Amino acid sequence: MPLEFRGPERVGITLNVNGRRVEVHVEPRRTLLSVLREELGLTGAKEGCGEGNCGACTVLLDGRSIYACLTLAVDCEGREIRTIEGLSRGGELHPVQEAFVEKDGYQCGFCTSGQIMSAVALLEEKPSPTEEEVRRGMVGNLCRCGAYPNIVEAVLAAVGREGGLDAED
Repeated sequence: MPLEFRGPERVGITLNVNGRRVEVHVEPRRTLLSVLREELGLTGAKEGCGEGNCGACTVLLDGRSIYACLTLAVDCEGREIRTIEGLSRGGELHPVQEAFVEKDGYQCGFCTSGQIMSAVALLEEKPSPTEEEVRRGMVGNLCRCGAYPNIVEAVLAAVGREGGLDAED
């Protein structure tokens, strides 16, 4: 009797993404990044290195910045996931997004969503960081264009913006 190839088993999980519950069936080995991009159509987080070295895939998991390329989707069941797509509210940019635009905190834009998500996590944890604290807090995000001075300036400019930094308001 020949062996039958059935492919990898899938498991059903419920994710809370940008304030919305979604149910997906995924292979247990799938990363959160691949599920966000391929299953949910949320393409803001980028696959840069696939090894957790560049930060282009940064999203927030329960308020903390993580590399979605290194995180299994099944490990995120029932947890709060925020992506760049979930920051703006009612057509209004998040204060960090506004600051990135105003201070030219980007060049090619590939790393921008990861940079912004890391900045949001940093500012939610430490609402009034020093320049040195911003530099340390953003160390896990690479910008191949070298926009670091503008990125730091943008994060500092976002401090104390009207409406606060909490996207849940």
